Amino acid sequence: MPRDELLDPTPTPEEETREDVVEEGGLRPRSLDDFVGQKELKERLGIILDAAAGREQAADHLMFAGPPGLGKTTLAGIVANEMDAHLQITSGPAIERAGDLASILTKLDRGDVLFIDEIHRLPRVVEEVLYPAMEDLQLDVMLGKGPAARSIRFDLEPFTLVGATTRTGLITGPLRDRFGFAFRLDYYDRADLEQIVLRAGTVLDVEIDRLGAAEIAGRSRGTPRIANRLLRRVRDFADVKGNGRVDQTTAADGLAMFGVDERGLDKVDRILLSNLCERFSGGPVGLSTLAISVGEPTETVEEVIEPFLIQQGLLMRTPRGRVATASAWQHLGLTPPDPSVGAPDVTTLFD
Repeated sequence: MPRDELLDPTPTPEEETREDVVEEGGLRPRSLDDFVGQKELKERLGIILDAAAGREQAADHLMFAGPPGLGKTTLAGIVANEMDAHLQITSGPAIERAGDLASILTKLDRGDVLFIDEIHRLPRVVEEVLYPAMEDLQLDVMLGKGPAARSIRFDLEPFTLVGATTRTGLITGPLRDRFGFAFRLDYYDRADLEQIVLRAGTVLDVEIDRLGAAEIAGRSRGTPRIANRLLRRVRDFADVKGNGRVDQTTAADGLAMFGVDERGLDKVDRILLSNLCERFSGGPVGLSTLAISVGEPTETVEEVIEPFLIQQGLLMRTPRGRVATASAWQHLGLTPPDPSVGAPDVTTLFD
């Protein structure tokens, strides 16, 4: 494969279809000026990139952290584009051995950008090889085994490593300290998501008005990837059931058909809340029991489903288990069995 061809990690079936991947690539902004949202991040990143370009040096190593779909991969592409450099993409799980990393690093040209997605999943032995490469631009490779083994040191061209992680707590201290700057991406507000939807509509040649974009933005969980995905589904609905134009009514009807309610909850979210309220009287109930009730692994419930429900104030984690809030009962149109349901037990030293 030519060195300047992007090595994009294959997405899981749960994330996106192949058609979505192709369209998603077309929706990614190519410059910081086109990137919507994350104002503080853009300002600080712009200073770093401008300073590096002015010195004609590779930019410092960067880390982007945050939930999936907020633009970490997009920002890596922007870093490469702003520095007029080639972008090489891989992922932590794809680099199984130190030799795999050595093969990638030795092919980098001066100023190239290496993007490692899910960098917290790098094997420890690979991570150890990465340290001198980041700090000293040197790579130690062991040849042979046993008494005849010997180490050879290679000099690397200056490069920029961009790491992305959804689990900041799993990044080891030595690796984290070797990044020149770490950025945390926040969820997007409704106004920024509305701009993202309008821009995506222009790229996808979808006729959409501001109210239609606002309706989609309000159900996108603060995540651009979800906003773009919902826009594609609403586009399909408008083409088949409407006149091809996306307004507020069409957007609301299309999203309702695809099971996304006015607060952005999907079918699985509502099933979990319904089970919690109707089967377990609002809780508290243990994570394992709740996961079994919806037929999902505990990791999926804890890391994928629950965070958004907690952010929306529909669910609470307490020492005794999960508890539905009053807002959850109201959203489902249910009546709590008693006024105390939804409030966690609070005890003090003097009770």
